[in-house]
Amino acid sequence: MHEEYILAIEDDSAIRTVLGVALRAAGFAEVRFALTGDEGLAMAMAHPPRLVLLDLMLPGMDGREVCRQLRQNDSTRTVPVIMLTALDDERDVVAGLKTGADDYITKPFSTAVLIARIRAVLRRSLGAASDEMVLDGLTLNPDSRQVVVDGRETSLTPTEYGILQLLMAHPGRVYTRGQIIDAVQGYGKSVIERTVDVQMVGLRRKLGDWAHHLEAVRSVGYRLNPQRPKS
Repeated sequence: MHEEYILAIEDDSAIRTVLGVALRAAGFAEVRFALTGDEGLAMAMAHPPRLVLLDLMLPGMDGREVCRQLRQNDSTRTVPVIMLTALDDERDVVAGLKTGADDYITKPFSTAVLIARIRAVLRRSLGAASDEMVLDGLTLNPDSRQVVVDGRETSLTPTEYGILQLLMAHPGRVYTRGQIIDAVQGYGKSVIERTVDVQMVGLRRKLGDWAHHLEAVRSVGYRLNPQRPKS
């Protein structure tokens, strides 16, 4: 059970002050801070938060390793994670997303954009109530956010879940990477379009053989092909 607080793991005191003021002004009443990766990981595992804001460059355990361990722990693997970092090279973005982060914001950042992206990630993590979706042994239940493949429950990050839900809701329709980002993150092209490719790699790995239905459309984007044969 996630608790009603946001955890910010950030060693820069000025940024902690900005985050505290902006989050509380936006209605997030309880914000807790950790100054190191080890401290933040321990706090999150003891009391899983609604969302983690995670600096990449931290004393001791860095942000990538913190995120990796959050995703490996049963109590925190579905907690949304937004990385905050001064590193804006595409390779850094991809490396952060590969560890399971749901979004990635570079410093300096607009607090308005940050709040919008937090709300978008939280919307994705809550999901929207609608009818159950079933295809070829996979069941997606929007009410419980449960994904079951061939009788086995599969744990997805909020972004992976959002992409799967979008594609299953409109089988056969081709979505550009930009459209997928707009739909599942709710705030334009949040980082780079390669973000979607990284998320798709993780989604396919978790879905196993069923992932043959997720089809890349060259130079365009992705679609769910309900009739695509296994290769």
